[in-house]
Order: sequence, then structure tokens, then C-alpha cells
Amino acid sequence: MSSIMIGITDCDHPSVEIEQTVIRNASAQMVHHDCKTEEDVILHCADADGLLNQYAPLTRNVLSKLPRCKVIVRYGVGVNNVDVQAATDHGIQICNVPDYGVDEVSDHALALMYTLTRKTLLLGNAIRNGDWDFSISRPILRLRGQTVGVVGLGRIGSAFAQKAHGAGFKVIGFDRREAGGESLPFVERVTFEDLLERSDMISIHCPLTEDTHNLFGTKELQAMKSTAYLINTARGSIIDEAALAQALSEGWIAGAALDVMEFEPPKSDNPLLKHENCIITPHVAWYSEQAFDELKRKAAEEAIRVLSGEKPHYPVNQL
Repeated sequence: MSSIMIGITDCDHPSVEIEQTVIRNASAQMVHHDCKTEEDVILHCADADGLLNQYAPLTRNVLSKLPRCKVIVRYGVGVNNVDVQAATDHGIQICNVPDYGVDEVSDHALALMYTLTRKTLLLGNAIRNGDWDFSISRPILRLRGQTVGVVGLGRIGSAFAQKAHGAGFKVIGFDRREAGGESLPFVERVTFEDLLERSDMISIHCPLTEDTHNLFGTKELQAMKSTAYLINTARGSIIDEAALAQALSEGWIAGAALDVMEFEPPKSDNPLLKHENCIITPHVAWYSEQAFDELKRKAAEEAIRVLSGEKPHYPVNQL
């Protein structure tokens, strides 16, 4: 494969040694770029046989000008910056790495849920401000037996559901794919409307698609219990942020925790930043040192696999 060239369109990781090692061991070559625009990708990656991609836009215009490209592997799960249909039209295999951070994301969602419901961040901040008084956290309700709603029962949603069940919660779930998701005997499958009405906490684990964009808007937030909490570790645009800000201001729900936002980082005037009952973390749910290394290794291995004529392990599109 010495004549094979794999380009990294962009990558904000401190090192690409893991990818370099995988690609070098396959006797291929790698070039690391810092593309931010369509023009950057066209200029630097036109000679690549395969691409590893993080954020750089891979539009129909870009893909039409990558004559040698046979495979693109996205660092992570979502492929929202890739025109998958255009890739299919041009015979380019799109892949992702859907299984590298299952424990990390499900653990982070649980951590956010406990932080909200036990109000640990509120209390910790109060102590730093000289206020040693548990009563500011009232009410805190016993968690065992409460109902957790899981939206999206793929790998991560199922892992979260299993952990919540083990902690004593009643788990209900909704997946837009009628027969989609894991078959878990302890998860009661319900309609989306039923999940909104019954859940004491809702954790979002579905992909961002046309159908799930702003899935949680005014109507849906008003349908939730006023004592309920909403957790999102999936994609920011699944929640209508303006509606969520209004929901928190007017008490439609008790609180929210977001690891993802529509625009990252959020602008300083984003009203969600002003709500004490809205916890925000910087899109870190995927991260652990082990998951970080696994992501990089699997992305490079998938590109090599396809360029070697083998079937991909993680195809996004079907050629």
C-alpha cells in the first residue's frame, strides 16, 4: 500500500502518532492538514485516497473534487458535517467510530443526572460563597424508584439504561426506529408522548437527524413534569435552546444538564449560562484517555480496512 495516501482533514488532538503508526504499519502514507473551509479541503486533500475527518465541511461541492477518495472516516459518531448522500453518489464509503466511548458517555450522563438531582454543584458553589446550608437544595427527592426516560436505545442509550436500572431506577425508553435499539427486558418501550409525561428524568441518546432536530421544543418541554430534569449528551440541536431557556425561566421543568450545545462554545449572552439549574460541560462526555486512544486507532484502522478492499466495520452509507 506504499502508494496509498491518507489525509487528515483536521484534528484538534495534541498528537496523531496513533494514526501515523497504524497507517505506517500498513505501508501507507499519511498527511495531517488543518482544513477549516471547503476550499481548504479541496486544496489540500484532492490527492488523498482516504480521509480522516473531524470538523472540516465535506459538502457535495467538496466531495465532487476528491477524485481519488474512496473512504472517509469521521472521528466520532455523528456525521453531520458530511453530505452522506453526495458521498454515496460519488462512490465514497463513509464510516464512523460508534463504539469508542459508550461507557464514557453513559457514565457522564449519569454523573450529570446525579449532579442535578442531588444538587451537588449548587451546594458546592454555595459553600465557596460562605453559605453552609443544606436547605437551599430543597427539595431533594429519593432517587430509587423514580422513572428515567431514555430517548434512543442504541449502544450508549442502552448502556445508560442498564446502569440506571442497576441503580434502582425504573427505566422507560423510546427509539424512533420501531424495531431499533437493544432488546432490554428491564426497559419498558413507550411512545415519545408517554415518555415525556411519565419521566422524572430524561436522558437523550439519539442521533441528530432531520426528524430529531429540535425534538425537544416548547410543546415537548411543556409536556414534561415540572419536577423533571433533562440531560443531553447527544447533539445540541436536538433541543431548541430558546425553548429550554424559557422552560427554565418559567418553571416548566426543574433543570437541565447539557454536554452539547447548538453552537460550541456558546456565546457569552446565551441565556442558558445564567440559569443555576442548568449545568453545562464542554462536550467532554466522550472523553477518557482510553477512549481517546481507541477513537484514533479505530478511525485509522477503518480507513486502511476499506482501502485494502475489505468490508468496513462501521459503514454509515451502503455502496
